[in-house]
Amino acid sequence: MVGLIAIALGILFKGMNVSFLVGLAFAVAASANLPAIIMVLFWKKTTAKGVAASIIVGISSSIILILFSPTMYDLYGMAKTAAPIPLDNPGIISIPLSFLTLVVVSLLSKKT
Repeated sequence: MVGLIAIALGILFKGMNVSFLVGLAFAVAASANLPAIIMVLFWKKTTAKGVAASIIVGISSSIILILFSPTMYDLYGMAKTAAPIPLDNPGIISIPLSFLTLVVVSLLSKKT
Protein backbone atom coordinates (compact mmCIF):
# COMPACT_ATOMS: atom_id res chain seq x y z
CA MET A 1 0.00 0.00 0.00
CA VAL A 2 2.82 2.41 0.88
CA GLY A 3 4.46 1.64 -2.47
CA LEU A 4 1.26 2.43 -4.36
CA ILE A 5 0.89 5.71 -2.51
CA ALA A 6 4.51 6.58 -3.32
CA ILE A 7 3.97 5.80 -7.01
CA ALA A 8 0.80 7.94 -7.12
CA LEU A 9 2.56 10.84 -5.40
CA GLY A 10 5.55 10.51 -7.74
CA ILE A 11 3.27 10.80 -10.76
CA LEU A 12 1.35 13.70 -9.19
CA PHE A 13 4.49 15.69 -8.37
CA LYS A 14 6.26 15.05 -11.67
CA GLY A 15 8.41 18.02 -12.60
CA MET A 16 8.42 19.62 -9.15
CA ASN A 17 11.61 20.74 -7.46
CA VAL A 18 12.91 17.87 -5.32
CA SER A 19 14.50 20.17 -2.74
CA PHE A 20 11.12 21.89 -2.25
CA LEU A 21 9.45 18.51 -1.70
CA VAL A 22 12.14 17.52 0.80
CA GLY A 23 11.49 20.79 2.64
CA LEU A 24 7.79 19.91 2.84
CA ALA A 25 8.64 16.46 4.18
CA PHE A 26 10.82 18.01 6.88
CA ALA A 27 8.07 20.50 7.75
CA VAL A 28 5.55 17.69 8.21
CA ALA A 29 8.04 15.67 10.28
CA ALA A 30 8.97 18.68 12.41
CA SER A 31 5.31 19.57 12.97
CA ALA A 32 4.63 16.08 14.27
CA ASN A 33 7.81 15.30 16.21
CA LEU A 34 9.59 18.46 17.34
CA PRO A 35 7.06 19.63 19.96
CA ALA A 36 6.74 16.15 21.42
CA ILE A 37 10.49 15.63 21.69
CA ILE A 38 11.26 19.08 23.10
CA MET A 39 8.45 19.07 25.64
CA VAL A 40 9.05 15.51 26.86
CA LEU A 41 12.65 16.46 27.54
CA PHE A 42 12.14 19.88 29.10
CA TRP A 43 8.62 20.15 30.55
CA LYS A 44 7.63 17.90 33.45
CA LYS A 45 3.90 18.40 32.95
CA THR A 46 3.91 16.73 29.51
CA THR A 47 1.41 13.88 29.29
CA ALA A 48 0.94 11.02 26.84
CA LYS A 49 -2.41 12.47 25.76
CA GLY A 50 -0.73 15.81 25.10
CA VAL A 51 1.96 14.18 22.98
CA ALA A 52 -0.58 12.15 20.99
CA ALA A 53 -2.77 15.20 20.37
CA SER A 54 0.27 17.23 19.37
CA ILE A 55 1.36 14.64 16.82
CA ILE A 56 -2.11 14.38 15.30
CA VAL A 57 -2.57 18.15 15.10
CA GLY A 58 0.97 18.64 13.73
CA ILE A 59 0.58 16.12 10.93
CA SER A 60 -2.95 17.06 9.96
CA SER A 61 -2.42 20.83 10.08
CA SER A 62 0.78 20.68 8.05
CA ILE A 63 -0.80 18.49 5.37
CA ILE A 64 -3.90 20.70 5.19
CA LEU A 65 -1.73 23.82 4.92
CA ILE A 66 0.29 22.21 2.13
CA LEU A 67 -2.86 21.23 0.22
CA PHE A 68 -4.10 24.84 0.31
CA SER A 69 -0.74 26.46 -0.52
CA PRO A 70 -0.01 28.47 -3.69
CA THR A 71 2.31 25.77 -5.04
CA MET A 72 -0.40 23.13 -4.81
CA TYR A 73 -2.98 25.47 -6.34
CA ASP A 74 -0.60 25.89 -9.27
CA LEU A 75 -0.34 22.10 -9.49
CA TYR A 76 -4.15 21.86 -9.45
CA GLY A 77 -4.23 24.21 -12.45
CA MET A 78 -5.63 27.11 -10.44
CA ALA A 79 -4.18 30.59 -9.92
CA LYS A 80 -1.60 30.79 -7.13
CA THR A 81 -3.26 33.97 -5.91
CA ALA A 82 -6.50 32.04 -5.28
CA ALA A 83 -4.83 29.93 -2.58
CA PRO A 84 -6.33 30.66 0.84
CA ILE A 85 -2.98 30.04 2.58
CA PRO A 86 -0.25 32.35 1.22
CA LEU A 87 2.63 30.19 2.53
CA ASP A 88 4.41 27.45 0.62
CA ASN A 89 5.89 25.87 3.74
CA PRO A 90 3.50 25.12 6.62
CA GLY A 91 6.06 24.96 9.43
CA ILE A 92 5.63 28.53 10.63
CA ILE A 93 1.99 27.80 11.50
CA SER A 94 1.84 24.05 12.15
CA ILE A 95 4.81 23.77 14.55
CA PRO A 96 3.57 26.45 17.01
CA LEU A 97 0.05 25.01 16.71
CA SER A 98 1.41 21.60 17.64
CA PHE A 99 3.26 23.08 20.64
CA LEU A 100 0.11 24.88 21.76
CA THR A 101 -1.94 21.70 21.45
CA LEU A 102 0.57 19.76 23.54
CA VAL A 103 0.56 22.35 26.31
CA VAL A 104 -3.23 22.74 26.45
CA VAL A 105 -3.99 19.00 26.36
CA SER A 106 -1.25 18.24 28.88
CA LEU A 107 -2.60 20.84 31.28
CA LEU A 108 -6.13 19.50 30.89
CA SER A 109 -5.17 15.85 31.37
CA LYS A 110 -3.63 14.19 34.38
CA LYS A 111 -0.15 12.73 34.16
CA THR A 112 -0.27 8.95 34.43
